[in-house]
Amino acid sequence: MIADNPPRLVATDVDGTLLDDRDTVSPRTAAVISRLVGAGTGFVLVTGRPPRWIPPVVAKLPAGLVRLCVCANGAVLYDAVDDVVLGSRTLAPEALRELAALAGKLFPGCGLGVERVGDATTGRLALGTVDEFLTGPGYVHAWGEHDGGPVSRDELVAQPVTKLLIRAPELSSEQMLETLAPEVGERADLTFSHSSGLLEASAPGVTKATGLADVAARLGVTAAETIAFGDMPNDREMLRWAGVGVAMGNAHPDLVGLADEVTAPNSRDGIAEVLERWF
Repeated sequence: MIADNPPRLVATDVDGTLLDDRDTVSPRTAAVISRLVGAGTGFVLVTGRPPRWIPPVVAKLPAGLVRLCVCANGAVLYDAVDDVVLGSRTLAPEALRELAALAGKLFPGCGLGVERVGDATTGRLALGTVDEFLTGPGYVHAWGEHDGGPVSRDELVAQPVTKLLIRAPELSSEQMLETLAPEVGERADLTFSHSSGLLEASAPGVTKATGLADVAARLGVTAAETIAFGDMPNDREMLRWAGVGVAMGNAHPDLVGLADEVTAPNSRDGIAEVLERWF
């Protein structure tokens, strides 16, 4: 697949993949993305980030390159041009309560956080109404300061969410996943994008792959015509779905083992190294 013909859709994770170690998009990577979009190839961001964290990423690229973005590990489709949520897939309150109870039992003292979006028909994003992050007692954010509003545990699980975050900094994310996954079964999809004690739970079957498949269907592109780049376990299903799945040189070992190809690290233009074959 794609070996002779250029891909019709390029999908990339953001942190550790598109962004380099200085949290920027290198000129070389920006240039090849500009060329592929100019040639009519689709380009989509597929990330664990919520919609409100997308505009700063888009601003690092030349104007007009990014429109559709798969957010929250596949749970949200966001239009970065019109600043609207086009659709979402959520965990129901009953499932949330079950997951919260299991997390509390298996990881005593763990903190919980939730990402929410409103109805896609409600209009433009506004913090606190359409796109918000809420945290329960004891939640320690994995990236330092955060924009979460503190609420009670009952309030946290009272409404559908796009993502539940379970935080236990004293453990590794791998340890947490190995402990919780057998207990959760098919009630939620579990993954992680940060190694230091943070699990992310989505509705059953919701992954970056399902979100990317939705975008591909909108664009009339097949999996075989798609190339995807990633670096962490939450990229696993996306790399498997795409005709060519590329792991960054800095990727988690799980991704290196399943990828069709391993490119240079994000700090050394790994995306550009691959895409320059065609663009």
